[in-house]
Amino acid sequence: MSYKIDVVIEKDEDGYYAYCPALKGCQTQGDTLEEVQANIKEAIELYLETLSDEEKSILQRQEILTMTLEVQVA
Repeated sequence: MSYKIDVVIEKDEDGYYAYCPALKGCQTQGDTLEEVQANIKEAIELYLETLSDEEKSILQRQEILTMTLEVQVA
């Protein structure tokens, strides 16, 4: 079965950091964007293997929205 999982990737001075907001504790890092993408895909696959069918069903119904907001600071 295929799952669509939201992933956040952040770049910093040490490389890249990725995590899944819907999968508590599912996170990884990598030196390049390609490496972190491969790492997070593997981490998600391993994480999903630990879930029950009911937990996977709940995960499929969960919706996570991301957006960019512009705010002014005095």
